[in-house]
Amino acid sequence: MKLIVGLGNPGKEYEKTRHNAGFRFIDKYAESKNLTINKEKFKGLYTEFNYDGEKIILLKPQKYMNLSGEVIKDFVNFFKIKKEDILIIYDDLDTEKGKIKIRYKGSSGGHNGLKSIESHLKTNEYKRIKIGIGKDKNQDKIDYVIGNMPKEEFEIINKKANQAEKIIDDYLNMNFDNFMNKYNGGEK
Repeated sequence: MKLIVGLGNPGKEYEKTRHNAGFRFIDKYAESKNLTINKEKFKGLYTEFNYDGEKIILLKPQKYMNLSGEVIKDFVNFFKIKKEDILIIYDDLDTEKGKIKIRYKGSSGGHNGLKSIESHLKTNEYKRIKIGIGKDKNQDKIDYVIGNMPKEEFEIINKKANQAEKIIDDYLNMNFDNFMNKYNGGEK
């Protein structure tokens, strides 16, 4: 069983923010598979499906970003999911807009969602897809990540989300080292 989590903040006012790149990515993947993320459990919206005989859970925590680890921990415990079977998809300030990077583990890099996950799972060793949102040195970091994106920037991030089916299917089909090499160009 695998748990694939898109991070974001719940509520209409956050839909077009940089911080909701993970939600957008998960939504596009679900849409590509004709799935609806509409089941509720532990303050999370989720759906389940089988992929080549393996149960996959897509999850969008419905607590604010800095509390998302609580929701993920409840899912991990309830469904008995191994840490190595967790994939977190989130926005990353240090990655160029519209680019992705794949990692096995790492620091939170100041990301409050990852800090919450690491606090509740007691590890930073979980797989992750970083979606680049870039950064604006002239704008406060919090205002930047939770501010609505200009149309042209939204289109850049949405273009990457439109590739979610291929990227997540590759994750589900490939050895993780090969998956990382494919999307990072050999960089780990």
